Amino acid sequence: MDYTSIITIDPRRRGGRPCVRGTRISVYDIAGWFAAGMSEGEIIEDFPQLTSEHIRAAMAYMADREHRVAVSMSVAA
Repeated sequence: MDYTSIITIDPRRRGGRPCVRGTRISVYDIAGWFAAGMSEGEIIEDFPQLTSEHIRAAMAYMADREHRVAVSMSVAA
């Protein structure tokens, strides 16, 4: 998934954390809600400005970031 049109990073918003475009909801907020046991439906119910596409984009961003960290660590080793 190409998350670049959905996930934005603005140093003036949420300390530069990656957020869903047009909101102050960070990728890490969404990941934290999943980690706390919330379902996608519960997240959307609590935060109706989010859509399934926003949540998938946040997860794609996290997966891509994790992949880049793992690759850079293996290259450095």
